[in-house]
Amino acid sequence: MTELSFTCTGVRADRYAAAPTLLFRLRVTAAGGDRVHALALRCQLRIEPARRDHDAEEAAALAGLFGARSRWGSTLKPLQFAQVSLVVPGFHGETEVDLPVPCSHDLEVAAGRYVHALRDGEVPLLLLFSGTVFAGPGGFQVAPVPWHKEAECRLPVAVWREMTDTHFPGCGWLRLPRESLDALLAFRSRHALPSWEATVAALLATADGAAPARGGFPAVARPAIERTAP
Repeated sequence: MTELSFTCTGVRADRYAAAPTLLFRLRVTAAGGDRVHALALRCQLRIEPARRDHDAEEAAALAGLFGARSRWGSTLKPLQFAQVSLVVPGFHGETEVDLPVPCSHDLEVAAGRYVHALRDGEVPLLLLFSGTVFAGPGGFQVAPVPWHKEAECRLPVAVWREMTDTHFPGCGWLRLPRESLDALLAFRSRHALPSWEATVAALLATADGAAPARGGFPAVARPAIERTAP
């Protein structure tokens, strides 16, 4: 049976993808320089927040996910990031491939909320591998990729922001029920507001009792992010 090992050598944003996508560079090594005809690879990516420090501002932003910092000893658990598949072409001994990972910018998704709360530094990830390897010097030998195969990776927050800014520059997503969207659209139409940004700002100004700014647009401070338990 061919023994494989995996290393993540880096991660970058795919600037030409149709949706936000990260490219993880994987090095796959076959022990003894064995011939691998093909590799049907599955990969589970998991965020491990306990492997990095968080400042006071980040801790406050993460309260909705993990609770108060005093409870993090029991609540700072890994978060599911993604599950993807990849067919690695045949190789001798060692090869490098890009593992495309589509990403969600939805702040209702725990992984997205976690990365959004970070100001800088890196996101600690663990890549867990499984799948099927087709190897052998004189024919096909089919064997599973053992479940204990894994690799650590550190995703720079700057790379995540580059990825999201490529597709949604300066913006974020807010998911609402259809009834709420219809009510917002009716409010926007009644008040002849030119954009969704102006619509939300007008509602926030009404709720806070703020006076409209010059030009009819409400002057409101950036609201704190309201977070709920996943």
